[in-house]
Amino acid sequence: MSSNFVIAVHPDKKSNGIAAAKYGAGLLRAALRRQGRAAIVVATGASQFEMLAQLAAEPGIDWSRVTGFHLDEYVGVPISHPASFRKYLWERFVSKLPLPMAAFHFINGELDPAAECRRVGALIAKQPVDVCFCGIGENGHLAFNDPPADFRTAKPYILVELDEACRRQQLGEGWFSTLAKVPRRAISMSIRQILKSRAIVCTVPERRKAQAVKDCLTGDISPLRPASILRQHGNTRLFLDRAAASLL
Repeated sequence: MSSNFVIAVHPDKKSNGIAAAKYGAGLLRAALRRQGRAAIVVATGASQFEMLAQLAAEPGIDWSRVTGFHLDEYVGVPISHPASFRKYLWERFVSKLPLPMAAFHFINGELDPAAECRRVGALIAKQPVDVCFCGIGENGHLAFNDPPADFRTAKPYILVELDEACRRQQLGEGWFSTLAKVPRRAISMSIRQILKSRAIVCTVPERRKAQAVKDCLTGDISPLRPASILRQHGNTRLFLDRAAASLL
């Protein structure tokens, strides 16, 4: 495990999300002071509610000098759908900022997936990512890289097939009414692209994530446990609440 892989445990989901946001905001402010502009990657899902709310409220960030990138999105889900990650990020983060961002590059899953992967891949290739805000799925996925994840592809964004465990998580979180309605494909930032981020802030609350956390932190680093690869990153901080850390 990298000496710069740090685990922080907080009492509950809310305090965990707030701590993650404050830490990430500090990294973002430092990047802006150092280089005048910055880029971030932002995740979605129920695990990110508190973190994103706090991040949007953090003082002293000139968002007009920050570019945002979207971590993943379903294929074929319109922006009007309650499960749309574009809708989620606009409503819960981008529209809440005190200043408009320099740009936020949403993934449009309604377009041709291969062409959309190339489009957003070309955009992120132009600007190094300073902070990636992410989570870990119930199946250990990182972004929508379900097991067995592709640890080798150099493509920034890839078209992926969602496994049943991932799709059941989306159903369980209330984004879809039936499993049959959960999409089977998505566009995801690749593992290697995530690892290019200068810093990673990974927020993982709730008891339902405890087994995945244990597997990814104590098992072998393996495509079968995609988020285990974070242990090799040079600057990752994992924020857990007590429930998520309960099996460690």
